[in-house]
Amino acid sequence: MTHHTAPRPTTARFSQALRGAVKVPGDKSISHRSLMFGGLAAGQTRVTGLLEGEDVIRTAAAMRAMGALVEKTGSEWIIQGVGNGCLLEAAGPMDFGNAGTGVRLTMGLVGSYDMASTFIGDASLSKRPMGRVLDPLRQMGTQVLEAASGDRLPLTMRGAARPAPITYRVPVASAQVKSAVLLAGLNTPGITTVIEPVMTRDHTERMLKGFGAQLDVETGPDGVRHIRLEGRGKLTGQTIAVPGDPSSAAFPIVAALIVPGSDVTIENVLMNPTRTGLIITLQEMGGAIELINPRSAGGEDVADIRVRHSDLKGVAVPPERAPSMIDEYPVLAVAAAFAEGETVMDGLEELRVKESDRLAAVARGLEANGVDCTEGEASLTVRGRPGGKGYGGTGAATAVETHLDHRIAMAFLVMGLAAEKPVTVDDSGVIATSFPEFQGLMTGLGALIEAVEGAEA
Repeated sequence: MTHHTAPRPTTARFSQALRGAVKVPGDKSISHRSLMFGGLAAGQTRVTGLLEGEDVIRTAAAMRAMGALVEKTGSEWIIQGVGNGCLLEAAGPMDFGNAGTGVRLTMGLVGSYDMASTFIGDASLSKRPMGRVLDPLRQMGTQVLEAASGDRLPLTMRGAARPAPITYRVPVASAQVKSAVLLAGLNTPGITTVIEPVMTRDHTERMLKGFGAQLDVETGPDGVRHIRLEGRGKLTGQTIAVPGDPSSAAFPIVAALIVPGSDVTIENVLMNPTRTGLIITLQEMGGAIELINPRSAGGEDVADIRVRHSDLKGVAVPPERAPSMIDEYPVLAVAAAFAEGETVMDGLEELRVKESDRLAAVARGLEANGVDCTEGEASLTVRGRPGGKGYGGTGAATAVETHLDHRIAMAFLVMGLAAEKPVTVDDSGVIATSFPEFQGLMTGLGALIEAVEGAEA
């Protein structure tokens, strides 16, 4: 089961200066949660700027399957929620395609409902472990009735008839695990507590409070966060304007830094402090990145980002920064390939369990295109070559294997814009999961990206 049909090999070539102002699609994390919380709330939720990639559309379908009314009118998504505690059992399996966030958060959402829910996905999602979410849900009373080996999809679970609140210390820095426990706590009597030693993206906490949940966060002197949620409260529909996704903005940002003469502005980008690790790192590398018109919108920080071509230098990226830029390491590795000196990225164990083993996929892609790098168990070291001389491949024979991973595909297409020789990826169709407009947006700035002539359909 795949989310698109035949692979679409695509090549990016050395491009002249990229110029212009663009808007990237709405933030993926906020889009997923807008649909879920809107579908659970009483009354109407209206959403503008929703990311209409395949992953988010899967979440919309799941909420419809459980009783919410979700429809698009013009540029606005309108959701009539069922009310907290009132989800219905889906009539059939919920297909999440490639959406890891959607499936894991929905498992949390239904984990405290006395009903059976079946989850399926594409080949990539079916390889990804669900145990990290299921472990705390089991403590709350959830049963896994059927699953592929290693708690993988396809998977059927039944929520607890009498869910029990827990105090759960997340063993890995994962916003998905934290969020799944909190969502299960919404329909659980009493106080559900999540202890988070390392802060991850906090959209769940911010948005639940915005919808009316009784939730408080206490951060100790050691930086450990205690998040407490009172179960079975009322959620009320909201009006949400989704800002641009910083993980999508990462691609035009890095492209502008490495393509000579470029000057690009990306408008209305989410600047939540838990999501700005890449920008901080690129600025440390010498990147000319300027935040213009910083402002607050819907409880979140947003800004316009102006980026100009820069001479980058290698840096050591601290491992504690990883949670704030975990999805951006593939394109950071591309930036590092064009930087002078060595860039060391540590604390990357989470990349092993993304849409692909992203750490291995990035290292193999860099090697296939002439970049000197070393892959460790949880690290990647890239020794850059300013100007990209000698970088690139020989077409299909050296195409980067994307492993059904949208961020691998986009990162290496960005690389091709500044490499001496073209860079080819084996499939750009996967990009539709998060950034359907990617190729059009980049070519609009002047990027040379095109389908491979004569590729098999």
